[in-house]
Amino acid sequence: MTARAGEPFALDRALRDVDGLLAADIPASGPTTSEDDPVRSEWSVTRGEGFVLVPLWESASLVGVYAPEWNKAEETAHGHLAALAGALDRRWGAHRPVGMRVPLFRRIAGEPMPPFFEALCARDLLGDLAVWGPLPAGSGRDRWLAVSVNQSDGDAPFVLAAAVTDHPLVELEDG
Repeated sequence: MTARAGEPFALDRALRDVDGLLAADIPASGPTTSEDDPVRSEWSVTRGEGFVLVPLWESASLVGVYAPEWNKAEETAHGHLAALAGALDRRWGAHRPVGMRVPLFRRIAGEPMPPFFEALCARDLLGDLAVWGPLPAGSGRDRWLAVSVNQSDGDAPFVLAAAVTDHPLVELEDG
């Protein structure tokens, strides 16, 4: 599913990845494109107008895994998110939540939405976002950072992902 499959979670590596993401170039315009890792042929990055989205960690496959092992996998994934969010909160202050309920319903209804939310939905990254920003970036422009943990279905692995945008991340409104 992602280029991070099989890698153990390491908070210090995730923080370095976030720092690299904040320092990286963000496309000012253009279509949304995804790239696969050339060795693994699995998703490694999605770029679009004003954002970059990457996986930070992926759990093992959960095909054939049932409670209590499945519950343990879910707790582990959310624990990784909590550890990362806690470290980022210590850097920049408390994050704010941005819900993914409206994008999910818009996706189901086939309704348009901003490219950033389209990209999240296209990757089945439907977990609510923890958002920080505006954050100063080396580019001289403020950035917004979002992290979340997601699972596309009960058998799929959990994915911890991060995104950086050059515009405020706000929850989409109903309607």
